[in-house]
Amino acid sequence: MRAAVYEAFEGPLTVRDCADPAPAPHGVVLDVQATGICRSDWHGWRGHDPDIRLPHVPGHELAGVVVAAGRDVRAYRGGERVTVPFVCGCGDCRDCRAGHQQVCARQTQPGFTHWGSYAQYVAIDHADVNLVPLPESLDFVTAASLGCRFATAYRAVVAQGKLRAGEFLAVHGCGGVGLSAVMIGVALGARVIAIDVDAGRLAVARDLGAIATVDASREGDVAAAVAAASEGGAELSLDAFGSAATCRNSILGLRRRGRHVQVGLLTGDEREAPLPMAEIIARELCVVGSHGMQAPAYAPMLGMIADGRLSPGRLVARRVSLEDAAAGFGDERYLRGDGITVIDRFGRAT
Repeated sequence: MRAAVYEAFEGPLTVRDCADPAPAPHGVVLDVQATGICRSDWHGWRGHDPDIRLPHVPGHELAGVVVAAGRDVRAYRGGERVTVPFVCGCGDCRDCRAGHQQVCARQTQPGFTHWGSYAQYVAIDHADVNLVPLPESLDFVTAASLGCRFATAYRAVVAQGKLRAGEFLAVHGCGGVGLSAVMIGVALGARVIAIDVDAGRLAVARDLGAIATVDASREGDVAAAVAAASEGGAELSLDAFGSAATCRNSILGLRRRGRHVQVGLLTGDEREAPLPMAEIIARELCVVGSHGMQAPAYAPMLGMIADGRLSPGRLVARRVSLEDAAAGFGDERYLRGDGITVIDRFGRAT
């Protein structure tokens, strides 16, 4: 197969021929039809993920077709159109049995624990637990955008944030997760306030239905600006970017008894960023984390896509080849834009 590989952290990605993966007894191999370029891939390339072993193929947002199945797989034999969450559960542990595969202690993640989907083929473990069948109406490029950013935003807003119609939702960071959260919040009847430092991304948020935007590069007190736009503070706020500043602003922009959901990863020196605990206690704020979305929980989201309430395809800004993705990866050219970039051409031999 052809795959984009890096030999060293922060080193170049090169497209080369590699051995095809084989399915584990409980796993499958997918013929990758599309895969997203995500900031989490960039974090892995920077050396921020301890699971990665070099050389490595990134990629964890994917959709494709089952081409091989292990002997223990029951539901898939070949030819099925599927996607997969970026966190794959083992299916047997206490958390998985309780339906919380997204926090499985023995989880696997394509593109992190093993080679990912910047390739023609990718192996997925515990297929019966982790694969999500795709309706024929959902194209592969749109489906690839669901696995990390859109599904992560959906669970953060709905399951962890418990958003209700009419509430103010503040979204800090309007990358892929943030813009997905804006769309989901609007679809659920929330009044959404989008915060970012990029005017282009804020314009997209307004197009998606945000009632107000805050340019954090110009606003001296972001939390105060959010409070002013939300009649005293948001009921729900997401840090979709992941920094000490965005986390703090998200919490401080809440009204009393508001809910903060931390979605963006804090890395490096900010990994253990302090929280404004005095305000959390005094206002009885709720602070929770959110880590992807388990495969069995996809059905309501897919239902909203099928009936037109959600249109994740609107967030796909660019489609590129595997070679273009490898060439542009190190300078973040596909991570700074106002939408999702998806690889949909892998140079298959004819």
